[in-house]
Amino acid sequence: MSFRGLSRPNAPSGMGVADHSKTTFMELKQKKVHRYVIFKVDEKKREVVVEKTGGPAESYDDFAASLPENDCRYAVFDFDFVTSENCQKSKIFFIAWSPSTSRIRAKMLYATTKDRLRRELDGVHYEIQATDPTEMDLEVLRDRAH
Repeated sequence: MSFRGLSRPNAPSGMGVADHSKTTFMELKQKKVHRYVIFKVDEKKREVVVEKTGGPAESYDDFAASLPENDCRYAVFDFDFVTSENCQKSKIFFIAWSPSTSRIRAKMLYATTKDRLRRELDGVHYEIQATDPTEMDLEVLRDRAH
């Protein structure tokens, strides 16, 4: 087993967050131009970057299908719902996607970088850690949002 790249102490915590990642989140939060944003860790650039955005008309299924089956990602999803008082509401979810089938190195990298990204995303209402799709399905979001 090789631990290449892990020899640098504090290497994962040295990851930054790209300015584009911050502005894309603000566009989702304030302007509602994105339904979701998927972020990935770019090890060469040593920062968290935007991998994909979904337009306002995209569904939760579109979002879930955009997450890789065997690799970790971070995501924010703008969840719209109607309250029991018939009020239209929106809550922003942060999802740390770490499938059980992903590489251990990726899981470690994403686990150590998560707090750095979360500090930059002001306005997230709920956080979900998911290792398989059932831990972040639409019912989970509905239950949290209400």
